[in-house]
Amino acid sequence: EAEALFLAGLPGPAAQLGLGTVVAAAQLKVMAALPGELRSRASRLVERFHLDAAGWFQHDEAVPHLPALAQAVWDSRAVAMTYERGDRTVERVVGPLGLVLKGGVWYIVALADGGQIRTFRGSRVSAARILDDVVERPAGFDLASYWTESSAAYERESPSVQIVVRLPGDRVLPLADAVGESAVREAERLDVPDPEGWVHLRLRLTWPDEVAGRLLAAGSRLEVLEPPEIRARVIEIAGRVVARYRDATVAAGGTGRGDGVEAGSA
Repeated sequence: EAEALFLAGLPGPAAQLGLGTVVAAAQLKVMAALPGELRSRASRLVERFHLDAAGWFQHDEAVPHLPALAQAVWDSRAVAMTYERGDRTVERVVGPLGLVLKGGVWYIVALADGGQIRTFRGSRVSAARILDDVVERPAGFDLASYWTESSAAYERESPSVQIVVRLPGDRVLPLADAVGESAVREAERLDVPDPEGWVHLRLRLTWPDEVAGRLLAAGSRLEVLEPPEIRARVIEIAGRVVARYRDATVAAGGTGRGDGVEAGSA
């Protein structure tokens, strides 16, 4: 049990919740209360294992009102909050039911819109004020079950598009970095002869408007074969990139060609 406490990976999230010193104190008390042998095992565990749940190249989002939201969850109090929806700012009164940390991002699960359970991104809460109104939790509500079901529904219902690409076998990893490991892991490998021995994959990618840019991030040794509209979009973006660098080079007195890139190549 003591080892599990030190493996909980809580210091970072606890600090965001305003509980960093409490968790640290609890760990110190547990450590001091352990017999010598178990204390040594716990110390070795801390020295040898570290949990970091966030993905690479992701910075923690600022969630300045997280402690207030956590307090509202704990006390079952409603919250009047200002929420940034991207296109506009809205004022809402919600009944927080729980907080979820997913991939380094905090989410608030709360009652809203006449008793409907909704999920809000913590970093988009620009103001929060705890109210005196008591929040009645729905009978049988389980935060973990709700999150699992809502996450699956979100992934299932997100707009998606089927893509067929060809690339060398050693470029699959950069493709996974660009579009996501799960998309590549679930991709269908097509049995298609290729003059260069490249691999052909059929992938399902979400958010079609962003797909072309993500595929370009995989590098020049990847070709989009289908669908035609995504292929055309990739060509368009690549052409604009080449044109921008060509214009910048000409403006600087160059030849209009970048190092090792012929004008017009994309």
